[in-house]
Amino acid sequence: MKLAWGMRVLTFCAAIFAVPANAETELSFYTGIQEAPHSRVEGTDPGGAGAFNFLTSWEGKSFQAPPYWGVRATWWQNARWGYGIDFNHAKVIADPATRAANGFSRLEFTDGLNILTANVWRRWQNDTNWTPYVGGGIGFAFPHVDVESAGGTTFEYQITGPAVAVVAGVKYDFNDRWGVFGEYKGTYSMNEADLASGGTLSTDIVTNAFNIGVAFSF
Repeated sequence: MKLAWGMRVLTFCAAIFAVPANAETELSFYTGIQEAPHSRVEGTDPGGAGAFNFLTSWEGKSFQAPPYWGVRATWWQNARWGYGIDFNHAKVIADPATRAANGFSRLEFTDGLNILTANVWRRWQNDTNWTPYVGGGIGFAFPHVDVESAGGTTFEYQITGPAVAVVAGVKYDFNDRWGVFGEYKGTYSMNEADLASGGTLSTDIVTNAFNIGVAFSF
């Protein structure tokens, strides 16, 4: 199921790369401040935490290594509509007291809570250098799962489930090539990770980020 989600999005992304030669291509690079609200964590951890089900807060620690960042490619088909792909390196760390109380010495996705989405974009060009835009997409999460308990240590990348993203922002163009932007970006990912103990860990994570970035068009 998780692999099927990943293959569908990768196939869609491959189709996106087959764009017309006259499409406007825009490459964007961003960083910012990202956090995540509480979410429920549940599953089984044989030999460790056993069966568990608890609510935890998450820390983003956006500027600590590895930092929060993202990159996207957009192909604008006309003055209004475009589509593309977005890779977002977010991260979340479970509250230390909560994870310890439930049998985990480590519980985090810090390298990172990686999310890849295929997106559709709408922009509103006008007579100024300021261009508002919105976008949304679907994809999948492939975090670096970092979980440790008496049952063992899980320390690897996994495809953990589907994800969606929404974006709203504004771009300022210096010229036809370069611009800067600020935006809100939210993601929702359904994560089911396999543990080294033979169990599983499931949690649905929402991230909220305020990004700043630079864009190059050609």
